Amino acid sequence: MSAPPVRRVVILGGGTAGWMTAAALSKALAGMDVAIDLVESDAIGTIGVGEATIPTIHWFNQLVGIDEAEFMAATRATYKLGIEFQGWQGNGSAYFHPFGTYGGPGDATMFPHRLIRAWKSGLEESPEAYSLTSQLARARRFTRPVGDPRSLLSTLGYAYHFDAGLYAAFLRGQAEARGVRRHEGRVTAIAQDGECGFVRSLTTDKGVTLAGDLFIDCSGLRGLLIAEKMEAEFESWADWLPCDGAWAAPTAAETAPPPFTRAYAQEAGWRWRIPLQHRVGNGYVFSSRFQSPEAARETLLGAIGTPSAEPRLIRFTPGRRRRAWVGNVVAIGLSSGFLEPLESTSIHLIQTGIGKLLSLFPRADCSPQLAEQYDRVFTREMEDVRDFLVLHYHFTHGREEPLWRHCQATPLPDTLAYKVEQFRASGRIMLGPEDLFRDASWFAVMSGQGITADDYNPMLDAMPDAANRQHLEAVRNAIAQSVAQIPKLP
Repeated sequence: MSAPPVRRVVILGGGTAGWMTAAALSKALAGMDVAIDLVESDAIGTIGVGEATIPTIHWFNQLVGIDEAEFMAATRATYKLGIEFQGWQGNGSAYFHPFGTYGGPGDATMFPHRLIRAWKSGLEESPEAYSLTSQLARARRFTRPVGDPRSLLSTLGYAYHFDAGLYAAFLRGQAEARGVRRHEGRVTAIAQDGECGFVRSLTTDKGVTLAGDLFIDCSGLRGLLIAEKMEAEFESWADWLPCDGAWAAPTAAETAPPPFTRAYAQEAGWRWRIPLQHRVGNGYVFSSRFQSPEAARETLLGAIGTPSAEPRLIRFTPGRRRRAWVGNVVAIGLSSGFLEPLESTSIHLIQTGIGKLLSLFPRADCSPQLAEQYDRVFTREMEDVRDFLVLHYHFTHGREEPLWRHCQATPLPDTLAYKVEQFRASGRIMLGPEDLFRDASWFAVMSGQGITADDYNPMLDAMPDAANRQHLEAVRNAIAQSVAQIPKLP
């Protein structure tokens, strides 16, 4: 006999993670007679600096039925075509990670090999010249990608910069319109089943008791349910990713904001600059092992000038919960782990947590087999993103500050070392089907961080070197012509 279905879902915590979860569940579970309650306290602050996203945000917005124009107006969003990294190979250096593929249509996997071959025969041109997305970003032009695989516009990719607080409010309106009930208050008591350990109810300081079959922990870094009640252990990745704090502060909006994020390498970490319609988001992610919080604050203010609000200090430990689903509690967002915002993955990890939960949605007994599968995929996902971030830190050159020397000397995770060895030996980027960042992203960062390949795919030897160069020239010219025809952003 099957267990009864889940009838009551309780989400602990609001903010971006809580309201993304509420909006998605209320949409996906419509018609299933599932009551969804969310409890949050206005007195508890949220991290609230996740203002940049990656292209997977389109999947989530489509899932919950968001109209792009309405969403961009409500969240004061701007388009994001990629990330520029300045100073990671020494002062004055820069490279671009585009949200699109290199080369012409249908050539995403092979094109990096074409460039590697040309570089080995003397070409010195940057990959940017062969990326339509990069060229549009530099020119402050924008158009949406098309589905026709024969079109050069199919190589484009884009995401958004937006105000995370406004995004949460926007999703709250959608969720409440679909029946989600919000309860203001702090949780003061948590009742657990004496036999199986399941959470049975939460009680707030307002005297409200919320019973549930399934509890979603969106309580942030504290992990009120997953850590304090379900005792899920935390695995620290601080040796690989030593930054443990961030100062964040806004400045006035730019007149002509660029459609990309900037990440500047600094003495003991890196600084972000994210342009929105109504302000610029600034922050400095730093390691307290190598710089005091007071000195880090001065570093940020020295770079941005006078902010429009007082800088806020955020403390964190990079890593993950060893289990993100325990019993009838699922951790989504910061309660499941934290990976710093270098590649704008925080909101992506929220939405993939929601996606996994929907695909493995349990009955009221919350089968441990489902939890095991959730945790397997969650672990793989977090390690994949971790490796991509470590790639940036470890392979810096031209920086001699203690933080960067530490990162350069720390041995790589085995999974990342394997990717780097394969790329150096053959130019191939070894990815699994579920890896978040694909060939173009790895190629952009590997080449930008100075990792060179000794070989390329031998299938290219079917054409003479001159023909390969002609192919590259044709692609570069096609991109330049296309850019000239696409309008500038207002």
